[in-house]
Amino acid sequence: MKLQQLRYIWEVARHDLNVSATAQSLYTSQPGVSKQIRLLEDELGVEVFARSGKHLTHVTPAGEKIIALAGEVLNQTLNIKRVAKEFSDERKGSLDIATTHTQARYALPKVINQFIDGYPEVSLHMHQGTPMQIAEMANDGVVDFAIATEALELFGNLVMLPCYTWNRSVVVPKDHPLASIGTLTLAALAEYPIVTYVFGFTGRSQLDEAFQEAELKPNVVFTAADSDVIKTYVRLGLGVGIVASMAHDVEQDADLVALDASHLFADSCTKIGIRSNTFIRGYMYKFIESFAPHLTKDVVMAAMEAGNRQDVELLFKDVELPRH
Repeated sequence: MKLQQLRYIWEVARHDLNVSATAQSLYTSQPGVSKQIRLLEDELGVEVFARSGKHLTHVTPAGEKIIALAGEVLNQTLNIKRVAKEFSDERKGSLDIATTHTQARYALPKVINQFIDGYPEVSLHMHQGTPMQIAEMANDGVVDFAIATEALELFGNLVMLPCYTWNRSVVVPKDHPLASIGTLTLAALAEYPIVTYVFGFTGRSQLDEAFQEAELKPNVVFTAADSDVIKTYVRLGLGVGIVASMAHDVEQDADLVALDASHLFADSCTKIGIRSNTFIRGYMYKFIESFAPHLTKDVVMAAMEAGNRQDVELLFKDVELPRH
């Protein structure tokens, strides 16, 4: 059994059983991947993948368990490399972060700029996607951290570190009737077409829950994953926008009025998700603390060593999180 063979079955599973795409991603040949998978199956005495002719059709029950274990083995080999690099040169390496547009556009620029200044020899890679996609990337060990508000809790292999809380603003053109309203209410919002986030993005679940509890049905006419896109369609008169408050820029959005809606919706919490049993290098701790100052190295280490999510939550029970 070779690490290369474990890598091949892991990557084939990640590429939806597409051997050709797997070979391209690993810079090798399709026949070479197929041959090594067959050799591994022959050695193990079971099929990892079921086949129809030359095509892989699905992962076998035995294959599901083998692939899961292969992922753990590959993650530990990565940890071994990280340990070696930490002792050979603690200021060199790479950091892969997966996050959503809102975090990348509004919450991370200052942190990343400071990090690059402090660690110029660390290669920083940002991957953007849906909350589900980035949580899966962290869960599978494709990236070091996932930073998001939604979906992280769906993956049991992730340790979730709370970073900050935030809420929403309603953005409208200056001549819109809501711009001069005294007290913003859900009932008032429900009277107008709404432009907001796609379900599963940027705390959208709290928005839907608030309307449901008030027994109101919002007229959501347009959804997007990008706050800037939402504001663009508000400017076009498609409806009133509901966005994360941090997404309203006083200078760039001077043509829009931002109405505080924090009294209408429950707070959301942005978290960092880290795969359990990950070896965190020194500069990674520095990045985390720069993004969320209460997440010191000692706190992160305690969270990573906690037995389950309930223990992690207890660590932060009395912590007052920053607010954006």
